[in-house]
Amino acid sequence: MKRYLVLLLLVAWITTGYGAENEHFEDSAEVAAFIDQMAEKEGVERETLRSWLGAARHQQFVIDRISAPAEKVLEWGEYRQIFLTDARVEQGRAFMERHADVLRRAEADFGVPPEIVTAIIGIETFYGRHKGNDRVLDALATLAFDYPPRGDFFRDELRHYLLLAREQGFDPAKPEGSYAGAMGYGQFIASSYRHYAVDFDDDGTVDLFDNPTDAIGSVANYFHEHNWQRAQPVARRLQGREGATLVLPARLLVLKDGNERRHWLAYHNFDVITRYNHSDLYAMAAWQLARSLGLDE
Repeated sequence: MKRYLVLLLLVAWITTGYGAENEHFEDSAEVAAFIDQMAEKEGVERETLRSWLGAARHQQFVIDRISAPAEKVLEWGEYRQIFLTDARVEQGRAFMERHADVLRRAEADFGVPPEIVTAIIGIETFYGRHKGNDRVLDALATLAFDYPPRGDFFRDELRHYLLLAREQGFDPAKPEGSYAGAMGYGQFIASSYRHYAVDFDDDGTVDLFDNPTDAIGSVANYFHEHNWQRAQPVARRLQGREGATLVLPARLLVLKDGNERRHWLAYHNFDVITRYNHSDLYAMAAWQLARSLGLDE
């Protein structure tokens, strides 16, 4: 009897735990409609799509994480302590030294300073060290079909990802990235990969996963395409009761650091950074990291 009860418990654990965490998608009516739409509009073979999506697995931790992103509860002082560390500055300088020629070429082509490009890669993946170890296909399929609040967005990202796999000739079940499906050094989502990534070393392949040259060029191109203004400032802190004569358009930004509220002027290029990540805290961290790496405004 005890052995029988143990067996029942084991079966229950498998079916409610591991099995649910690895649920297939190919039998879903929503997935079938997605396949039909991609086949008709994008010309991808249905059998190919069924094979790709048949390899996807539901991952509950993806939904758990995206439902409560930590950034929304952090104040600037806490956010700064995470991203503006001595180690990140030190490794950023080393990254700039290793890739100095590529960074200079990116600045010449796109007008984006090496320090800004490096800061973005440093914040996103610690200069390529932490690109994520979650299967991109699982993450996007889970969010596309099992997360209604943003289902439309992630179904479109899944569409872009599968088109990217076709264009680049890789197996979509293999790449790993963040729990939200971001990929490579700069954590590009699939639509950004297809629209802004560049083959910066002219080797015939656009590789943001393992090629820092393509990653540098692609981050710079992203900023360029979002109207980064060459040789223009990003932000300026207002001290005390200081007023400001606005030579350039700017918005007032108030960030809390402990018990202190600090006031900043955020210029056009600051808002361009927020196009990469829609967070004033992110943009401020990227700019201040860039200044720590030598950006001079």
